[in-house]
Amino acid sequence: MSSLFPILFVWQICHKLFMDMHFPFVKSMFLKYSQSQQGDTSKMLHTKTTYPIEKIKKLRLKGAMYIRMSTELQTESPENQKREIQAFADAHGIEIVKIYTDLGVSGMKAEGRSQFQAMLDDVEFGRNEYSIVLYLDDSRWGRFVDSGEAEYYRMRLKLKGVVCQACDKPLTMTATFADRLITMVKDESASDYCRQLSQKVFIGQRNLVLKGYRQGGPAGFGLRRMLVDETGNPKQELAIGQRKSLQTERVVLVPGSEAEQNTIRWMYDQFIAGMREADIADVLNTEGCLTGFGRPWTRGTVREVLTNEKYIGNNLFNRRSGKLKSRPKANPETEWVRKVGAFTPVIDAERFYTVQGIIRERHKRVTDAELLERLKSLQSQTGRLSAMIIDESESMPPSSLYRNRFGGLLRAYTLIGYLPERDYRYVEINQRLRALHGDIVSQTVSDIESLCGRKIFIDSGTGLLELNHHLLLSIVISRCFLTPSGMRRWKIRFDTGLHPDITVAVRMDAANEAIHDYYILPALEFGGNALKLHDENVGFLDSFRADSLEYLLRMSINISLDKAV
Repeated sequence: MSSLFPILFVWQICHKLFMDMHFPFVKSMFLKYSQSQQGDTSKMLHTKTTYPIEKIKKLRLKGAMYIRMSTELQTESPENQKREIQAFADAHGIEIVKIYTDLGVSGMKAEGRSQFQAMLDDVEFGRNEYSIVLYLDDSRWGRFVDSGEAEYYRMRLKLKGVVCQACDKPLTMTATFADRLITMVKDESASDYCRQLSQKVFIGQRNLVLKGYRQGGPAGFGLRRMLVDETGNPKQELAIGQRKSLQTERVVLVPGSEAEQNTIRWMYDQFIAGMREADIADVLNTEGCLTGFGRPWTRGTVREVLTNEKYIGNNLFNRRSGKLKSRPKANPETEWVRKVGAFTPVIDAERFYTVQGIIRERHKRVTDAELLERLKSLQSQTGRLSAMIIDESESMPPSSLYRNRFGGLLRAYTLIGYLPERDYRYVEINQRLRALHGDIVSQTVSDIESLCGRKIFIDSGTGLLELNHHLLLSIVISRCFLTPSGMRRWKIRFDTGLHPDITVAVRMDAANEAIHDYYILPALEFGGNALKLHDENVGFLDSFRADSLEYLLRMSINISLDKAV
């Protein structure tokens, strides 16, 4: 089985490349973009002959360097990269006129790499005096989680006549199938490296947590971070912002000052006696007691002390995570990593679990009738209702409970006979559009399955459609807003956290009752900030408009390579 892995891996890369060639829609998107921008691409990119080094030297090319290192600890990396790139440039007669350097920046995303973004802007706005960008190898260009992003950014420069060249590959000024295949393999390898490294780092952190060592984060009020050596002997207490300097060193939590420990015990005793978190915070602030960061206490910071297991000596990890530069999210308790009795406790277990029981009792399930009765009582006291009024009332459950139980606050208001003064017709429109979203997704899936004769996978967690085992598709619906002058406006919000390859934006008509048209937007060009659309849009935006999903349906059909080329 192991001997088949290289063959299967190369086949997967070839399949991905062939799939790219099978989608005329994606290709047309690039063509429309390049035509709208009227980019003057370099003639060298279209040659079918290989340039020898002697001929490249005669071109007297001007070039730029791109240098990137991932961590600030790689002090020698920038100089090494610069030296190797300069040697490559000298060997090919390339004059370096610009250097872009991103130091201590991850290559998994383009965001946050200021010099990388500056290079893209310089080229796209014609501020570059160079026609080639040199970097040490493809991993320095980026270790993107989606390997297609690496080629996307190279394509953006290529459309403006700028060649992207790794110095570990021969410079021939051609773009043959073999060259593209090798580059794609390296991009995929860099992406796979990130995924494997993320998994190894998590396993390593998990093992250290289970051994009782602290993995990042502040100690918290009443606790301190203690640096220990490889045998567990204490070395020194770490202040805020300090960290270990040796790889063999570890960090554990130890109790803080006696005064802070007494304050924590007082907080637990007062809460058990019936005092609310906000009242505890008010008392602490009145007495001049500050949090571990030197700030006044709030309901939230008091709640953190009352609920965090580190105060009974437990070591917790992975309560929240954002792997591979994704947006951090809360994890279910089944995924937490917990080491019981890792540290010296500040509070005894009996008091801690008594507090947890009181908090759980607050959120015990009440009947719908009880919830509505409380809501009606609050309305009679205040004269009106809102989410803020509900949340600020000590005797009321959170407004989110009413939303989840009754399908929205307006529905709960209706059940108790309360009519808010504000016009909430837009809520009904949104509810109708949410129902329409499901109909559109179902109809799209049905059309594609009828056309290609196979089932289309829909991710139950994200709602994304997977076309041709290759493209992830997101469908969003955009309401129509009318300006005071009667002009139609639409705002498209992208599912940035889901990373779809293509977003289908469904624009509604002025009454928000029927579909007006579609915008088929590839993530290569869109997917960041929200997009505002008019009836007629400047630039190349309207080149992505469609009256039907015919383009999308074509993308689901495989065609043979000889037909594609």
